[in-house]
Amino acid sequence: MKILREFKEFAVKGNVVDMGVGVVIGAAITGVVQSMVKDIFTPFVSLFTTRIHTANWFIVIREGKQGGPYDTLLQAQTDAALTVNIGNFFNALVSFLIVAVILFFFIRGINRLKRPSQVIADPVDTKECPFCFNIISRKATRCPYCTSDLKDG
Repeated sequence: MKILREFKEFAVKGNVVDMGVGVVIGAAITGVVQSMVKDIFTPFVSLFTTRIHTANWFIVIREGKQGGPYDTLLQAQTDAALTVNIGNFFNALVSFLIVAVILFFFIRGINRLKRPSQVIADPVDTKECPFCFNIISRKATRCPYCTSDLKDG
């Protein structure tokens, strides 16, 4: 039952809620970025690639029932051709990079907001967590940042 008590403490501290909020925000940002890549970025790329839509960048590995050539990925998929979808991968890669940069700056900003509160703390009443090295209260028995047990009190 110790595990159940520890899980309850973990959930009540807000870590689970924070993680859930992070997942929801990440999913929302991902949806917006995917739309931006598909609906805004890709048309501009197609202007410089002789009007070829990046979603139609594919290689046919095995032709389908009717046989090729295929002008679009949709034609190839409708004919049950086996394809390597380079354009879809490219779009997903661009989306990932944009989401990663957005999350980097978002987390960086949040971390900058946290730092001043650590500096303001009175050094007499604080100590450094031996696991995550954040400044915590000397009275703490569990680190509020990494949730490690601090046996030495």
